[in-house]
Amino acid sequence: MKELVEVIAKALVEFPDEVVVTEKETDKGIVVELHVAASDMGKVIGKQGRIAKAIRSVVKASAMKEDKKVIVDIM
Repeated sequence: MKELVEVIAKALVEFPDEVVVTEKETDKGIVVELHVAASDMGKVIGKQGRIAKAIRSVVKASAMKEDKKVIVDIM
């Protein structure tokens, strides 16, 4: 999941070198944290959160194949 979020985020932002994705295992599932440059935050979130919602939908669909629960946090 980490690689999937990283590829999507790097394609969206202006500064792909500053994209950092971390993955943590919790009792609720896997938490994927996405950190981007402050100037790129709007590009990752999108108008009314549409891009962020799309990223979460793609990751959720991929996680369902592996029968896991994944939460994507944009920091």
